[in-house]
Amino acid sequence: MLFYGVPHGCSFGSIVALEWLGQPYRLGRIDMLSPSRSEAFSKISPLGATPALLMEDGEALTESLAILQNIAKRDLGKRLGFAQDTREFDRLNRVLSFLHTDFHSAFASAWSAYKLAEDDPRREVLRELARDKAARCYSHLQEMIAGKEWLMGDTKTVADAYFVGIARWGEDLGLFDLNSEYPRLYEYKQRLEADKGVIFAHAIEDGEPAQSSGGFLGHVDLDTIGSRLAA
Repeated sequence: MLFYGVPHGCSFGSIVALEWLGQPYRLGRIDMLSPSRSEAFSKISPLGATPALLMEDGEALTESLAILQNIAKRDLGKRLGFAQDTREFDRLNRVLSFLHTDFHSAFASAWSAYKLAEDDPRREVLRELARDKAARCYSHLQEMIAGKEWLMGDTKTVADAYFVGIARWGEDLGLFDLNSEYPRLYEYKQRLEADKGVIFAHAIEDGEPAQSSGGFLGHVDLDTIGSRLAA
């Protein structure tokens, strides 16, 4: 079971990765703007963060990087990831780490500004700080994708799934016009947006009817999963 956050959480990428994997899974929806959290979810994710993965034995796994690597290793034949003792694994880990730390955190001040009143003088300072940090990351990613179809080369991996959930924040927050400022990166993002797994994840996030091309078995109610949690 994957617990994902709305609106527009970074857990989007984990939904996409599960769709690409094709194995059975369920989803749990967490409203990240709600001041309250269920007792069951606090046991799964003590910090209240998403994504969180409740595994088959009832143990919970948090943090996107760890969850994406867990999804990838479930079927290495899908080539969403690579065996741990390979150079490709190290390269994927490097890309995921960059996305999970530098890129994700670049938008932190803009999300803080989003929560402020529009006439708050701190708002534009925070937004400009985010734009400066995110611009460096977008530029780096545009260079990274040069001459490649996907971040790791000729095959989609969990890195591409995570990228598409974070890269949208620049436009969501009104900081960038990716088409004009980073056209090569925008083209790559558009290829991902046309993917069935990405389309599915958008529908799930928006609460609309969603057609799975993977193993989605429906949503779970947090109040019914207490017995599934490991001691």
